[in-house]
Amino acid sequence: MRMRRKKNLEERYNACSAMLLEIDIKDRNLNECNKIETKFNCESVFGNNNPIHLEIGCGKGGFVIEMAKRYPDINFIAVEKTKNVIVTAVEYAIEQDVHNIRFINVGAEYLENYFDDSSISRIYLNFSCPYPKKKYSKHRLTHENYLKIYKKILKPYAELHFKTDNTQLFEFSINSLSGFGFSLKNVTFDLHKSDFKNNIVTEYEQRFSDLGFPIYRLEAWLHG
Repeated sequence: MRMRRKKNLEERYNACSAMLLEIDIKDRNLNECNKIETKFNCESVFGNNNPIHLEIGCGKGGFVIEMAKRYPDINFIAVEKTKNVIVTAVEYAIEQDVHNIRFINVGAEYLENYFDDSSISRIYLNFSCPYPKKKYSKHRLTHENYLKIYKKILKPYAELHFKTDNTQLFEFSINSLSGFGFSLKNVTFDLHKSDFKNNIVTEYEQRFSDLGFPIYRLEAWLHG
């Protein structure tokens, strides 16, 4: 079901401009965008050179905002391609008075145009859309097409943390990450029954866990 457009969406989005990172790209055609060399200067954005952690598909922002509150010496950037969704996340971050976080309203396929090579210390993928039909597998955020982008922007030995409630997507992701050369660790097929500490349980995660769905999680990293 398509989400109903929020009332006064553009006005609300523009009111959040201080928390949004934007590059003026008039042509969002990916091939044309790839020719643009403009990158974010994260040190200038945050006023420090703390590590940058990136959440791709932040939804309403519950996870990344809690992470930013727990780890003030890390800078967080949350990516969400749906303007109707990201505005809720940004407004929540403002309400929580969190300063070490910024947001980008863009699809993951554009990320290498926004970040320097080897500039990201960690990537989080939480409950990404599973795209269950095989013909749409290239849209999954753990597909090789996206892993190539992550490899480019991640620092050597930086980690990717992945969490989902979808069995098919988890199995696909294990195979995709391993096949691309990622090493896996801390793989769990039932996170809430594991001994993993400091898990941030989002509203979405709690809802599916309460329905009896196991939560799957893994950590992956590439050799330098």
